[in-house]
Parts: sequence; structure tokens; C-alpha cells
Amino acid sequence: MVVVTWRGRGLIGRCLDALAAQTRPHRVLVVDNASTDGTADELAAHPLRPRTLRMTRNIGYAGALAATLPHVQTPFMGWLNDDAEPEPGWLAALEATLDSDATVAAAASVLYDGHRGVISTGVALTQIGYGRDTTGASPFGFCGGAALLRTDALRRLGGVPRSLFCYYEDTDVSWRLRLAGYRVCTAPDAWVRHAGGASAGHGTPAFHRWNERNHLLVLLRCAPAGVAARELARFAGLTLVLPWRRNHPRTPNFTPRLRLQVLAELTAHLPATLIARHRITRHITVPRAAVWSTWAGKR
Repeated sequence: MVVVTWRGRGLIGRCLDALAAQTRPHRVLVVDNASTDGTADELAAHPLRPRTLRMTRNIGYAGALAATLPHVQTPFMGWLNDDAEPEPGWLAALEATLDSDATVAAAASVLYDGHRGVISTGVALTQIGYGRDTTGASPFGFCGGAALLRTDALRRLGGVPRSLFCYYEDTDVSWRLRLAGYRVCTAPDAWVRHAGGASAGHGTPAFHRWNERNHLLVLLRCAPAGVAARELARFAGLTLVLPWRRNHPRTPNFTPRLRLQVLAELTAHLPATLIARHRITRHITVPRAAVWSTWAGKR
């Protein structure tokens, strides 16, 4: 079980308490992304005494998972946010889902808020390729805040895309699993209380930059070429006309400066992204167009 934390003081202790209460035996590895708020002291004092990898700088959620993968020697690798508190039967339910069907490579959790309202059972693809939380019974992918994956499948298909930093690493892995013929399922009894966005903060300029950039990077890596080109052109075109449009949403992702920053980062990442696309293609057993037509726009 890999828990990623950054400035998680006050959160990580409750997460570890919940892991200590699991009904299934497991190992816990915490990745501390160079926290400076006392997180390290809270980890050292916790009775669970988890193994800890402390990074010298914040390498994001995707970067931390990628750095941890070589240390995982178990058949399954759990992903868990530090603001998640799984119920005691959570891990047992996830393991049962993977054990029941060898074609299932990732098991998603049922995430709920403080009022027991379900907020996610996995990730859906919108009609233009964004990943979003869904509460449907058959999601496209898993939410990386609390999930269990087959370690060998994850390694064979290229691991975790560290260049995404945070957000969309789960959508990217789900894409690659689907393209390789694997399934992603929700474990209906794997319940997790999840604060959501406790570290990065949904709605901030940083969140919108990562969201827009990573949405396009994942399409360039995984989606049909026509879809990726169309959405990149749509993003660039809107960026060019925004200064002359009076009526547009007043959110950070509709500010020309942020969008130009996204385009600059996409340009810098393009060579490595195209190389990654070629590597992903070598493992494809289900055509990109078939995955897109099956899942894009579906609830």
C-alpha cells in the first residue's frame, strides 16, 4: 500500500489509523514529498511505523508513485491519498475483485464525503476526453485517490507517467490498461472517506493548469490521433480568440496567460510524449478508436 503525502500533517495520521484497522494484512509505504509542516514528525510518532521514503523535493502524486513502483514487490499495488480514510473491509474488497477475474487489472473504490454521499466510483471520459469522477456502476477507469492495481500489469505497460506531476495519472493508466485488453472495475464494498483536493486545492490556477495540460498530454499519448489533434487545435484556437471575447467563464482555465503556459509546456513535452505514444502502441490489443467509441461521453 503506497500513501503519498505532501504537507499532510493532520491528515496522514487518520489515514494510517484507517490502514491499521484493515482486516487484510498488508505493507505500508509512505512517500513524503518534501513536506515542511511537521508531517515527518507525525509519521515518526505513529504506532503503525510505516516505511517512509522522503523526497528531496515535491515530485507530485504521479512522480511519487513512479518513484515507488521499483520498491513494490507484492502482486498488488495500492494507491492512497493522505486525505483518504478507508473502512476496515476496504482492502479485502479490492483484493477480492482482482482475485475473482484475471482480466481485471485495477479495482476502483467507492469514495464518499463526510455526509456519506458517494462522490466517485471511478473515472469517466467526457465527449472531448477529459477525465471526471463518476458514480456509475461501470466506469472507464479508477480514481487514483484509492485503488488497487496489478503490479505486473502496471510495470509491463510503462508504469506511472511521472511527467504528469499530479492529476490524470489514473486516467492515463486506465487508458493503457483498456488498450491492452484489461478491465477496470469498481469494488462496491470498498468504501473510503475522501476529503478530495486537500493538498492541491480544486479550482486554483495550479489545478487548472495541470488539468488542462494533462488532459491534452493523455490524449496525445493514448487517444486516436484524430481526437488528440482535434482537441489540441480546439484548445489553441480558443486561446487565440479569448482576448477578443467578452463572454466567457471567469475561471483560471479561461485566462489567456494560463492557456499560453499550458501550450508552452505541451510543446516542451511533445517529443517525449510522442515517444511514449509509440511505446504504448506496442502493447495495444484493443484499437484506440474502439476504446474511444466505447467510453467517450458514457456515464
